[in-house]
Amino acid sequence: MKPKASIPEVFEKSSLEVAPLLLGWTLSRQLSEGVVKLRIVETEAYHQDDPASHSFAGLTKRTAPMFKRGGHIYVYFTYGMHYALNIVTGPEGVGEAVLIRAAEPLIGIEIMRKNRGITDIKNLTNGPGKLTQALGIKDTSLSGEMLNKLSSITSKNKFSGDSGIWLEPPEAGAGHEVAVSQRIGITKAAHQPWRFYIKNSPFVSKAVHK
Repeated sequence: MKPKASIPEVFEKSSLEVAPLLLGWTLSRQLSEGVVKLRIVETEAYHQDDPASHSFAGLTKRTAPMFKRGGHIYVYFTYGMHYALNIVTGPEGVGEAVLIRAAEPLIGIEIMRKNRGITDIKNLTNGPGKLTQALGIKDTSLSGEMLNKLSSITSKNKFSGDSGIWLEPPEAGAGHEVAVSQRIGITKAAHQPWRFYIKNSPFVSKAVHK
C-alpha cells in the first residue's frame, strides 16, 4: 500500500485517513549537524470526537495547533519527560492530528545516536518519545509551525523554512502491508483500532494488542 495523493491532498483528509497513508513516507529534519531522515513505520489517529484526544475538551492554548489546517505540527509534552510529534490534518477548525509513533532511521544515524545516547539502531526511534529525542526536539517551540514545502529544499544539507521538518512520499512502486491494532499507552477509547503500522517492520514500538 502506498499513498497516491499529493502532500496538500493528504493533509486535507481526516486523521483516520491520513494515519495509514503516512506509513512509508520519509520524515526529515534539518539540524545544525546535518539532515536526519526516517521512514515512518507507525502512526496513530486522534480527533476531536475522540475522548483520548487532547482536542476532545475543545480549543485551548495547548491544543490550538490541532485546530489549524492540515500540514501544521503539533508537539506536546507528556508524562513529565517525553515530547511527541504530531501532524495536523483536516480543515481549519477541526481538532485532529496523526501521532508519529515510530520510524526507521535512514540518514543521519550517527546524529540520532548522539541525540539518544545509544547505538542500537532498532531502539533509536521505536517510540514517540525516542523519535523526538532522535530528531532533536527538546521543547514545544515547533508546535503550531507549518511543515516545510518540498520546494523549500535547496540542497541535501540546506533547508529554507520555519520548522525545518518536511515529509516526502515514497517513490513510485514502493509498497508495504499495513497492519492495524488498538492504540497504545492510553486509557480512554483504548479499544479503538486507530493504530497503524508496517507489518513485520522491526522498528515499530511494541507488539500488537490483541
